[in-house]
Amino acid sequence: MQETTRLAGLIQERIDDTISQHLSELEALGPDPEPLLAEARAYLAGGKRMRAQFAVLGFQAVRPLDLEGDPGGDLGAVLDAACALELFHAAALIHDDVIDRSDTRRGRPAAHRHFEALHLEHGWRGSKAHFGVAAAILLGDLLQSWADELLQRACDSVADRAVALATRAHFNRMRSEVAVGQYLDVLEEQRAEFAEQREQLERSTRVLVYKSAKYSVEAPLLIGGALAGATAEQEQALSEFGLPVGVAFQLRDDLLGVFGDVELTGKPAGDDLLEGKRTVLVTLARESLPATQRLIFDELLGDASLDDEQLGMLQLTIRSSNAVNQVEQMISRNVERAEAALDFAPLDKSTRERLIALAHRAAKRIA
Repeated sequence: MQETTRLAGLIQERIDDTISQHLSELEALGPDPEPLLAEARAYLAGGKRMRAQFAVLGFQAVRPLDLEGDPGGDLGAVLDAACALELFHAAALIHDDVIDRSDTRRGRPAAHRHFEALHLEHGWRGSKAHFGVAAAILLGDLLQSWADELLQRACDSVADRAVALATRAHFNRMRSEVAVGQYLDVLEEQRAEFAEQREQLERSTRVLVYKSAKYSVEAPLLIGGALAGATAEQEQALSEFGLPVGVAFQLRDDLLGVFGDVELTGKPAGDDLLEGKRTVLVTLARESLPATQRLIFDELLGDASLDDEQLGMLQLTIRSSNAVNQVEQMISRNVERAEAALDFAPLDKSTRERLIALAHRAAKRIA
C-alpha cells in the first residue's frame, strides 16, 4: 500500500509538471486558452491510476525498480510512460463522453458540458452545444499530443534502440485498437436489430476487448515490460495475464454501467441502457426473455428519453435474468485464468504477487 501511495504521488507530480511546462510554453497565446488548459489540469487531478500502476508493475516484473530513488533514469522513463497512459486515458474518456453524449464524468460535468456552461456564462454567440463539443474534442486531441510527447521522452531515454522501438510499437498498437474498438462500439449502437445470439455475443466481446480491456491492462503491462527490455517469453506472460484481467475489469464496468451508483463511477446508474450499449451483460439478459418481452426490451434500450420507472424496469429485467450471475462467473474465471498464467511465468516473484493483488482490485473496481 505504501508503494502504491508513493507511486500515485510520483504520477501526479509528473502530470502536474507536464501541464505546467506546457502552460508556460503556451503563454504567448494570451489569456484566451486558459479555460481549455485549466480543464486539462482539473481532468487529470487524482484518479485510480490503474493503467499507470500496471505499467510500473510490467517494468518491475522484468527488472527491479526502486520507487524510493531519484525520479530519473529508469524510474523517470517509467514515470513518463505511465503518465503518457494516464493522459491518453483522459483523452479517450473526453472523446467517449462526446460520442455517448454523456452529461457527467467522475462526478463532475463531462468536458463538453463544462464548455457548454462556459459558453452560456459568457453569453457568446452561436451554438453552445457545438462549442462544447468542439472544445472537448480539441482538449482530447491536446492530451493525446502531450501523451505522445511523454511516451517519446521515455523511449528517447533508453540507450537500447530495440527496447525503445518495442515500447513505441506497443503504444502505437494500443492507440489504433482503442480507436477502432470505439468505432465498433458506435457501429453496434446503430444497427437496427440485434444479431443472432452467438454472433451478437462475439460482437459485444470484440468491442469489450478492443475498446477497453486491452488498453486498460494488457497494453500498460506490455509497455512497461518492453521499456525494461522484456524477452518474448516475458511479454507473452504479461499478455496472457493482462488480457483476462482487462476483460474482468470491463465486465465489472458493464455491471456498474447498469447498476452502479454515482459515488463509485461518477456517472448515473443506467447510463449504458440510455445509450443503448450492447454489452455482454445486455446480450446475455435479452437471450433469456420471452419473445414479446424481448421486443419491449429492445424498444426501450437506447431510448434517452426513458423516465426513472422505465429505466428501473430495464434494470429489473436484467437483474431478474441469470445474466448478472453469468457475468460475475465470467469475471471470476478471467481472474483465475490470469493468476494461472503467472504460475510458471519468467517474471519477478514478488511482482507476481502485486500483479495478482492489483488484478483483484481491478476486477472489483476497488481503488
